[in-house]
Amino acid sequence: MASEETKTMTPTETPPIRAGAAEKQAPTRAWATRLVIVGIVLAAMNLRPAITSLGALLEEVRDGLGMSGTLAGLLTSVPPLCFAFFGVMAPRLARRFGPSAVVCVGMAAIATGLVIRPFIGGTAGFLAATALALMGIAVSNVLMPVIVKRWFPDRVGSMTGLYSMALALGTSLAAAVTVPMTDALGGRWQTGLAVWAGLAVVAVLPWIPLVRHHGAASAAAPEHVGKTVQREDAELRITHSRTAWALAVFFGLQATAAYITMGWMPQIFRDAGVPAGEAGVLLAVTMAMGVPLAFVIPRVATRLPNQGPVVVVLGACGLAGYAGLYLAPAGGAWAWALLLGISNCAFPLALTMVGMRAKSSVGVAKLSAFAQSTGYLISIPGPLLIGMLYQHSGGWGLPIALMAGLMVPQIIIGTLAGRNRTVEDEVEAKAAAAASAAA
Repeated sequence: MASEETKTMTPTETPPIRAGAAEKQAPTRAWATRLVIVGIVLAAMNLRPAITSLGALLEEVRDGLGMSGTLAGLLTSVPPLCFAFFGVMAPRLARRFGPSAVVCVGMAAIATGLVIRPFIGGTAGFLAATALALMGIAVSNVLMPVIVKRWFPDRVGSMTGLYSMALALGTSLAAAVTVPMTDALGGRWQTGLAVWAGLAVVAVLPWIPLVRHHGAASAAAPEHVGKTVQREDAELRITHSRTAWALAVFFGLQATAAYITMGWMPQIFRDAGVPAGEAGVLLAVTMAMGVPLAFVIPRVATRLPNQGPVVVVLGACGLAGYAGLYLAPAGGAWAWALLLGISNCAFPLALTMVGMRAKSSVGVAKLSAFAQSTGYLISIPGPLLIGMLYQHSGGWGLPIALMAGLMVPQIIIGTLAGRNRTVEDEVEAKAAAAASAAA
């Protein structure tokens, strides 16, 4: 017969833990939490080097593999395409195997893809190995907010800031040191690309104990969600939420701006008379701005009921930066690089809002997969369109006008995405309205 204590327990409560069990659980949770933090940081550092290291050595790779210019140009569109395609799979894999196991395998896929792609031979093999690495990046991209929501529900801002900062650090590091490291290791581009597999191997290690000791999963902070939330998550039609669509479009527009900046900003400065070396340093400065700000912005965002003001400030910095590029690209180059670096921190803000716009880790998984996959699809044409405008207009006036023009809907839609509401509530309200209309 059930005890009185069990009978009166509500759906959102957890059974009481005996003193002896609590003593055993406390150290288990402590070591598991430390491992998760280390794992998150190392995983985040591996989410961009596969891309930026290739960009640094793209000319050498083209010559070594005999790639045409068209194929090399298409290669720059492969990452967002893979992120969109493979990211959709992440929630289903997480439900079956657990987020920690999927991230662990994702890091292993990154390591395997990076170590074999320079040596597999031929363009087709290079692309296949790159796709393997990008698959690991895609599922990890989606599941990072899920793991943060599950393990640190009361510290979403600070933990999102931590892994966003680690991601920015990995991005900047690979862009800055790949070429000199390649020279130091003998000058072969194959070695310069393959060496980044070592960082991915290290990132696998913290996740192995968490996967092997299944009890570590129960050491995560318990999610106090009742049966109503569980039912909402099970029946969640993410495409029925306006906030989900707003987040997806906002994510796509900020990704478009980021890829355009990474791909074309050095050329804008060089065409304005800035030396090539200084133009590269300016790009590094823009990317490095994400290291400190990626930690600060999510913490600020989670303290606000509405993240719209943060969206507006970041967008205003972007508009000011583009205006500077148009009016005086060389004269104020450092100021424009700093402003665009601030504007590009819309990425950690978008990740933070993903964690805030759903009630549980299950809802976050669905929202993260939808927003990132749809967003990366939206971002694919942007850099190609900028290149076409530049080629046909013979200058940077029209391309910069397009960059600034895209910042306006980013501000508007980001403000809508920042409203204090959850996708579960929106979907349930829409279903209730449909049922009422049918009755």
